[in-house]
Amino acid sequence: MTTLRTERLFLRPAREDDLPAIHAILSDPRATRYWSTPPHATLEQSRDWLAGMIAIDPAEGEDFVVEHDGAVIGKAGFYRFPEVGFIFHPDHWGRGFAGEALSVVLDRGLASRPEAIADVDPRNDASLKLLTRLGFAETGRKEKTWLVGDEWCDSVYLRLDAEAWKASAAFR
Repeated sequence: MTTLRTERLFLRPAREDDLPAIHAILSDPRATRYWSTPPHATLEQSRDWLAGMIAIDPAEGEDFVVEHDGAVIGKAGFYRFPEVGFIFHPDHWGRGFAGEALSVVLDRGLASRPEAIADVDPRNDASLKLLTRLGFAETGRKEKTWLVGDEWCDSVYLRLDAEAWKASAAFR
């Protein structure tokens, strides 16, 4: 079972007992404002989502629950290679946790893969700034890519080259 550590965070595989914390994140409209689904209305929706995270075949993806001081505060990883994704509870925004978690996820994932990609809602300035700071570059845009509830959302596509990421390690 792979785990990752940073100065402040512990990243580990998801477990069934993560359900209350995961539901607190996925049911929060602030956290899911630019997510691919509306806020989860029921615990069962979050249970199904968590079961999918737990069942990821290691050859297809590697997603981590992120803990700070023993509490689950979010998730970061590759749900399906090479696409990276992350979501954190709003109580923990603005403290650098997403960048810290993604840095170790990218170190691990790009050690054996040529690239990481991301699909971000163009209104999600915070995520776009974070990914740009990590070295991702925009590769394109498309309108009406996600129907979230009754709202069509657009996409900004980004890419991070593994060699560029490794070369940037000296500057991190």
